[in-house]
Amino acid sequence: MTPPTLETERLLLRGVEQRDLGGWAELMADPDSARFIGGVLNRAQAWRSMATFTGSWALKGFGMFSVVEKATGRWIGRLGPWQPEGWPGTEVGWGLLKSAWGQGYAAEGATAAIDWAFEHLGWSEVIHVIDVENAPSIALAERLGSTDRGRCELPAPLDKYNVRAWGQSREQWLARRASASR
Repeated sequence: MTPPTLETERLLLRGVEQRDLGGWAELMADPDSARFIGGVLNRAQAWRSMATFTGSWALKGFGMFSVVEKATGRWIGRLGPWQPEGWPGTEVGWGLLKSAWGQGYAAEGATAAIDWAFEHLGWSEVIHVIDVENAPSIALAERLGSTDRGRCELPAPLDKYNVRAWGQSREQWLARRASASR
């Protein structure tokens, strides 16, 4: 499947492209940015990671999007639907460059990705797999309306992480979106 391009007020969410490698490598080289999304990777490892996310579109019909600032054209991260083999559920996750933190980009992009996943993938629920020490992502999950569903297990080699699933049903998401638009 060819990834669609989703547009929000400030962002473009599009398929991952080779030209994204510089930003992807920057994201994964920064210890703070990479801490909760698999750890620091060198450029060659970042390329393989990028290829994995790209391949998800071919294998599953969905995957994470590259996040691009509309105003500048700058690649600032990746987010979107994610469910590799052995994953505990249908996830919308996020990872942004440190320079993009605190600007509401993750919430804006995740909202568009969740809307898309429910509408086009027919998901009945969405989760966010979050390390227990990742307070900013926990706060974002709560802001999106998700609640703590408890500890979950990731497949090896990620099974060493202490993570919890935050989530909500399609009905909860739609009801929250409807009440917010009033």
